[in-house]
Amino acid sequence: MIGLIGIVLSLALLIVFAYRGVNVIILAPLMALLATVFAGGVPLLATYTQVFMPALGGYVITYFPLFLLGAIFGKLMDDSGSARAIAYFIVDKLGGSRAILAVVLACAVLTYGGVSLFVVAFAVFPIAAAMFREAGVPKRLIPASIALGSFTFTMTALPGTPQIQNAIPAPFFGTDAFAAPGLGIIAALIMFGGGTWWLSHRSKKLQAAGEGYLDAGDTAKAEKAAAAAGGTATKVEAGTAATDTRPRPSALLAFLPIVVVIAVNLLLVRLVFPAMNTSYLAEDAYGATDLETVGGIWAIVVALVVACLLVIALNWTRLADLRASLNEGSFASFLPIFNTASEVGYGAVIAALPAFRIVRDAVLGISNNPVVSLAVSVNVLAGITGSASGGMSIALQALGEQFRGLAEDQGISLELMHRVTVLAAGGFDALPHNGAVITVLAICGLTHRQSYKDIFVVAVAIPVVALVTVIALGTAFGGF
Repeated sequence: MIGLIGIVLSLALLIVFAYRGVNVIILAPLMALLATVFAGGVPLLATYTQVFMPALGGYVITYFPLFLLGAIFGKLMDDSGSARAIAYFIVDKLGGSRAILAVVLACAVLTYGGVSLFVVAFAVFPIAAAMFREAGVPKRLIPASIALGSFTFTMTALPGTPQIQNAIPAPFFGTDAFAAPGLGIIAALIMFGGGTWWLSHRSKKLQAAGEGYLDAGDTAKAEKAAAAAGGTATKVEAGTAATDTRPRPSALLAFLPIVVVIAVNLLLVRLVFPAMNTSYLAEDAYGATDLETVGGIWAIVVALVVACLLVIALNWTRLADLRASLNEGSFASFLPIFNTASEVGYGAVIAALPAFRIVRDAVLGISNNPVVSLAVSVNVLAGITGSASGGMSIALQALGEQFRGLAEDQGISLELMHRVTVLAAGGFDALPHNGAVITVLAICGLTHRQSYKDIFVVAVAIPVVALVTVIALGTAFGGF
């Protein structure tokens, strides 16, 4: 019982201190060791060096190429002006009267193409602010619009998305990024349709009550908050965002790398890799694995490399300092992967403690259907850690083998397990202490009190509805 108290206490402190801004790289091992102390008789140093660090290192070994290439691709898309070109193209086609829809779609196209949330938020916010001001749409809805387009359906639902969350389950279930495409599309439609309806409804309601874009008295607050986050609110609020004259490619050239990421990924996992002789993977020298385990990650790696080279080739004259772009992109990958890897190390320690058997039995006993148990455990852990990738990784590291075994025993599609895992990670992860939520609010110069209600609806409530729908359909008809 004391050991269980230690686990709960460590989780509670992890949430509290992470919300207060303590770096999880420091926090995760400390909280893991705190739980170990309560376990009694478990050696601290051995737990740290032989359990925590190997789990952290294993995660880095598996997923570092995805974090690295994703960050570099995002930086190249940003510095070349391609991200802005896509955003401006969508805005121009839809017009200012559809400001919310334009922002959601601009963010969706960029994140579905592999550009990171943070690059998208900085690229789209100036355009969103100018559009919302012109249309009289309350500024408080910008964060939810960015959230809907950036970390809901394009992160977890659309088949083939190269976001890291969609790659993590692949080694556990032997699947790829296109797992259960039909169910993914259904979930995406629920999130997109429900989210845009809610934001449009809120806009009309707020405008009917007399609220427009923030008045002049709020401008200084927005500038100060965004400047603290490294944003560009000063330019936006001064009205210069709409006349951005920085060089950018044509819309066709800007969209091309996005299309390439998805197309190359699909081509590799469904045609090229299956036709190759990969029997050598069974050798110890190559990790005694198989294509089913590594193929999904290989495909995204190759797709991102090809896309990066294409961005460079198409924008050679627009990339003022290619070396700086590559360096800054690579540096930007370090913190995210070590944050998530530290959470995986924490999860490995918790899973190794004797008291975790109680937690494991409780999770597996939630339902006779492993799809339901998996969804609940991933969602809860994503909410606790404030991280979709962190919560998913902890759940799969601790219980992935059990969930796969149960699914195979019951004849449940592993593609369904993959898609439910990813969708579940994108539910409770967007609670107030989530890093992406905090960052988007800071970039927009707004507070939780002003904007979190709408973020909660589009990034937590509606995605959970989509998850429940997919579980119901998948249980009835299998993964499709």
